[in-house]
Amino acid sequence: MTPRIESTIVSRYTGPLLTRDIGNALHAARDARAATWSGSLDLGLRQTQAVPGATHWHWQGRDWPYPERLKDRAIHYWDGEGFVPASRYGRALYKLVPTPWGAPTFEIDGIKMLPTAKASPFEDARTKVALVEPRGKRVLDTCGGLGYFAACALDAGVARVHSFEKSEDVLWLRTLNPWSPDPDSPEAAGRFTLEHADVSKAIEHLPDAAFDAILHDPPRFGIAGELYSQAFYDQLARVLRRGGKLFHYTGSPNKLTSGRDVPREVAKRLEKAGFRTQLALDGVLASKR
Repeated sequence: MTPRIESTIVSRYTGPLLTRDIGNALHAARDARAATWSGSLDLGLRQTQAVPGATHWHWQGRDWPYPERLKDRAIHYWDGEGFVPASRYGRALYKLVPTPWGAPTFEIDGIKMLPTAKASPFEDARTKVALVEPRGKRVLDTCGGLGYFAACALDAGVARVHSFEKSEDVLWLRTLNPWSPDPDSPEAAGRFTLEHADVSKAIEHLPDAAFDAILHDPPRFGIAGELYSQAFYDQLARVLRRGGKLFHYTGSPNKLTSGRDVPREVAKRLEKAGFRTQLALDGVLASKR
């Protein structure tokens, strides 16, 4: 299949995004006969104002009905007929999930894909991106997800970031998520490419030494073992220039229950591929020898 850019799949959503708390706040403003309601309708990115009416609330030049029966742990968007959860079935159930930090995480069949216990998933991404010092560099983002690595690289002044995402369902979630970067935005300014493709195959067609840094945030080993393979790590080494940095997220699986030390297994394979490695945060930081 020919790789596709995200913007050719679905246009980005620009309507309000509601959680149960926001829905309750809009109802409370109506019941109090407030002249205006102030809050965020884009998951905490910006503050805005709406005008509560008896049957609808007015925002961005149009009237919206008050939401009913919003689900807990769900983000709702307007589908043209009502506010519905930002989720859909593909090969699994993909769902945007609110966090206390504003920037959402996402789940696949109930498994949370981004850390949110101690910090915003966006700020967690910023800390990891900083390890590869992206300013002025060409960066490969192997498993784009919601795009937080790419967004933080853009904020840090990357010369160009090239992202891959295999799942069309994840790409659809990105069109609803205002925290996900838009390749067509003025902020990206031609510095951001997002391909709908399996990086384990697409990487074979990338030129040697095409990148100055790599961010590798694969799904867990049991889901995508090919992204932890020696063959794939050899390809990462091939497309990275000498001295270039790689951050590989591994998470912190409990080796007492799993019987495996995934970070050290990853480090050994990366060393075999030609990297110097050290454990860093919840993954492995490497530089190409």
